[in-house]
Amino acid sequence: MRIGILGAGAIAFGMAAFLARAGHQPVLWSPSGERTRKLAEGAPLTATGAVEFSGTVAVARDCADAVKGVDAVVVALPANGHRHVFDAAVPHLVSGQPVIISSHSSFGALYLAGRLAERGVRLPIIVWGTTLLTGRQQPDGTSVAVNSVRQKVDVATLPKSEAEMGKALCTELFGDRFVIRDGLLAIALSNLNPQNHLGIALLNLTRMEKGETWGQGENVTPAVGRLIEALDLERLRIAESFGLSVRTVQEHFSLSFHVPMGTVSEMNQQMHAEGRGGFGPATVDSRYIYEDVPFGLVPTSLLGRIAGRPAILHEAGINIFSSSMNRDLIADNDLLPALDLEGISPAVLLERCENWPVPG
Repeated sequence: MRIGILGAGAIAFGMAAFLARAGHQPVLWSPSGERTRKLAEGAPLTATGAVEFSGTVAVARDCADAVKGVDAVVVALPANGHRHVFDAAVPHLVSGQPVIISSHSSFGALYLAGRLAERGVRLPIIVWGTTLLTGRQQPDGTSVAVNSVRQKVDVATLPKSEAEMGKALCTELFGDRFVIRDGLLAIALSNLNPQNHLGIALLNLTRMEKGETWGQGENVTPAVGRLIEALDLERLRIAESFGLSVRTVQEHFSLSFHVPMGTVSEMNQQMHAEGRGGFGPATVDSRYIYEDVPFGLVPTSLLGRIAGRPAILHEAGINIFSSSMNRDLIADNDLLPALDLEGISPAVLLERCENWPVPG
């Protein structure tokens, strides 16, 4: 199948390599054009680690070129770039053409569906609770080191009625690893990176600011692990109030990183012992702050207010990081203001997360 990939970072490169190795035809599009420049000139894309691949892949001239005639479109870039890419793709997407959002944040599917409804376009939007893989792009501009490919990825669709189709498509492209969750709202409460990164970054902030090289897994100490577990409890209580079942943070680590169940600290220490603990950010200019706070913690806090289950620790993290960075991180979220969800009832929100938007 021919798959348009909107994005050109580590996840996009890793997914392109994964698809090409499986016999599919990925088409990469970089919004800036810079990250795919060498690939466009004919250099091979190289992936090492959990995905091994080397070969040329197609590079789109622009978003229209990336979307035109492909069997599916994958949005694979940080959440702070989602609105820009959605807006670029909307004029070119056609009814029935599936769009996969990897991974889904801040109800981006509702924003995309609303923009498409303005054009009278209806298509299945498939949302993932996390990315297919983890990795790090290399400085050469043509290669990616893939750290891991997740065993399980939670998936849902807008509309909810397309869930089986969405799972089947994802399985055909990326293998038998997808688990259908109970709709878009369950996926919104299944992305655990923001709460994990809050605990890790907050309690290792000076390491980041000083530019140290530090092992992330080994520095998820018992204190850091307990904070992550407390954040997770807030998320689980919000999900419960909506009648939804979502994975615990321990289940997430076990399924994503193939370690036995234990405390969050114990599981990270095991990853570190196996050489898979990774490295923490060496700068405060990190997605752990500038993506995960506005596009992860902020929408979870919003859901807590809607559900009547205030996420006190999430809100504290937002305020602490906003103060530390001297920046209004809530205002950095450019998706939520367009959706006007503040004050919506739980029942109306569930309805919006399950059905096509009404044009007009």
